[in-house]
Amino acid sequence: MLTNNLGYPRIGSQRELKKACELYWAGKTTLKNLYQVGRNLRQENWQLQRDAGIDIIPSNDFSFYDQVLDMSLTVSAIPERYHEVILNKNNAELDLYFAMARGFQKDGLDITAMEMTKWFDTNYHYIVPEFHKDQPFKLFSTKVIDEFYEARQLGILTKPVLIGPVSYLLLGKEKEAGFDRIDLIRNLLPVYIELLKRLDKLDVQWVQFDEPFLSLDLTEKEKKAFVYAYGEIRKEFPALKTIVATYFEGLRDNVTLATSLPVCALHLDLVRAPEQLDAVLNHVPDKMTLSLGVVDGRNIWINDFAKSLALIEKATSRLSPDRIMIAPSSSLLHSPCDLVLETNDKVLLPEIKSWMAFARQKLHEVSILKQLATLGKGSSQTFADNQRKIDNRKTSTLIHNPSVKAKVAAITDADAQRAHPFATRKKKQQAALNLPLFPTTTIGSFPQTTEVRNWRAQWKKGELTQDEYDALLRTATQDAIRWQNEIGLDVLVHGEFERNDMVEYFGEQLAGYVFSKNGWVQSYGSRCVKPPIIFGDVSRPQPMTVAWAQYAQSLSNKPVKGMLTGPVTILQWSFVRDDQPRSETAFQIALAIREEVVDLEKAGIQVIQIDEPAIREGLPLRKIDWQTYLQWAVKAFRISASGVRDETQIHTHMCYSEFNDIIQNIADMDADVITIECSRSQMELLDAFADFNYPNEIGPGVYDIHSPRVPSREEMVSLMRKASAVVPAAQLWVNPDCGLKTRHWDETRKALVEMVEAARELRAGVKELSV
Repeated sequence: MLTNNLGYPRIGSQRELKKACELYWAGKTTLKNLYQVGRNLRQENWQLQRDAGIDIIPSNDFSFYDQVLDMSLTVSAIPERYHEVILNKNNAELDLYFAMARGFQKDGLDITAMEMTKWFDTNYHYIVPEFHKDQPFKLFSTKVIDEFYEARQLGILTKPVLIGPVSYLLLGKEKEAGFDRIDLIRNLLPVYIELLKRLDKLDVQWVQFDEPFLSLDLTEKEKKAFVYAYGEIRKEFPALKTIVATYFEGLRDNVTLATSLPVCALHLDLVRAPEQLDAVLNHVPDKMTLSLGVVDGRNIWINDFAKSLALIEKATSRLSPDRIMIAPSSSLLHSPCDLVLETNDKVLLPEIKSWMAFARQKLHEVSILKQLATLGKGSSQTFADNQRKIDNRKTSTLIHNPSVKAKVAAITDADAQRAHPFATRKKKQQAALNLPLFPTTTIGSFPQTTEVRNWRAQWKKGELTQDEYDALLRTATQDAIRWQNEIGLDVLVHGEFERNDMVEYFGEQLAGYVFSKNGWVQSYGSRCVKPPIIFGDVSRPQPMTVAWAQYAQSLSNKPVKGMLTGPVTILQWSFVRDDQPRSETAFQIALAIREEVVDLEKAGIQVIQIDEPAIREGLPLRKIDWQTYLQWAVKAFRISASGVRDETQIHTHMCYSEFNDIIQNIADMDADVITIECSRSQMELLDAFADFNYPNEIGPGVYDIHSPRVPSREEMVSLMRKASAVVPAAQLWVNPDCGLKTRHWDETRKALVEMVEAARELRAGVKELSV
């Protein structure tokens, strides 16, 4: 029996990679230093896994930005607009790579970034490959080979991890009509073959192909692509040990397909779908090994050894131990690095900490499960201690709040309905707000500068008193409101300088939450988030945002938005308790947000934004399961938003999502205004709203805040004209794609000035047409 790991966090336990990348982008460190940071992290991770007793250790799970972008560079799926970056000999391969991820605006070039979207149902984002008909591929980057060789030089024989060829194509997007990207499989596969030939010369033993699409709904053509791809690989490399990894769902109707592939091992996510093991055992061929993903790669609760061992014992009753691997359910990319770093008992209570495991601890759980499965659990103190902790969590008085449960049980249909339909509300809101055509706003946050972060750090350390800290925040808020007034924005925001994160900030003020100090996970590129941890019943002890919203509104005659995060996003972007249905927790959060919305309205706030960027990402991966989820997710949002008068305008925001399949559900949310990401997709995402005749107002983002480039006024006007060609101008707002927290003030000021001028030009154009 072997232990197997699919991938390990690459950011570093102290976010070393984030800091190194951002220094390089700012021109404050060299490429050599950045490469050294990456090398150090890889080597630390390999050694850590070896020390933990992992038999099959991954390589190429490290990335400077994103593993899908790595694959695009490997196979030379480099859009033509970046070729000038390649031709400039002053640019290294990594500069081209970052240009594809972040855009490029120097040396006389102005190139937009590639599109970004969510990695299945996680809060990780990947860079979307761009495909054209008959597109050729070739081996461009040798990163996979280089990192395998680097580990081998250390005496560690790793398992290179590749995004499988079929999933790689399905993760991308056709950039022209008239072809199906899966048809490119015959062009793409020779590059995989060449890559494997080079690895074979270095005596590689195991190679992992991540094929998460095997757990999704597949067309017949896509199923045939799997058969073709792995048939060709086996034909070329009959002795190579290949493992196909599936995760985030069960195989379901793809069991026969997956078990018929000519590969040596198949990985199963038995955390998300333990029930699939029976079907797989009934189909697994005689020589195929099963990798049992029994340790949760996506949450932070300790493993229940009894449940995991039951699954392992079921497998070993049918297969010999040498055909069994024990593994996490997915890559540990989605877990924080190391619980050992949580040393502050006031931040993370010892009792709750005892119920938790981060990535490093999960490796040990995998090794312990191998020992227990091999030697037996009968007299094991480790097993007994684990079961004691599991039982303690079930019965702990910290978890349950009867009054919260009673409030959820008392929710009625009326609690999820505004008083009148949108057409009635719109007239009242127009009269109350008196906004122009193409009203301008931002999504919420302004740059969290080093200065602002230093204030927060000093306040937390006790170096600033509460009064001193609040005074600094008031000054920053005053400056932001004054500047927005000066440039002519129509609906203002207070900037959120007091907030560390759009979910963490609320979690800190809600009962039922606890926090880590170093529980960072990667969201995209250098962006890391520290998800709060829902351990018990959730409620709102007191108002959370009212004082800052009220203060900001006192500084302007224009409406200032109250800014909240919606219940589904708070749920999705937290580590969630796993001892009750997620819908129950969502309704608890929804009632807390509803209380805050009502208090904001009472405080004179006329526009309230309830962000729900995670609604789409929360969708189950199989369409047959969608409606159950959407029913409770939409209801949770409506509960949070429906306690106000018609005159109060409710906004919501969603980013980096495909909306076509759920547009009716988006409409059912009944927000007065929805703002969405649209700039990277050149307004393509707006087609769903246009085809549906979306009735409410919509703000398609006109510039990409995930890139440092500053778009021109002409570019924004062009995008809005594309929008107004499919959505009536009277329904359109002008805004960025997302919040501006991660940007710098210099680029933010330039971009927003251009955005306001773009809106003025659009209004003037409408007046000319009317004359």
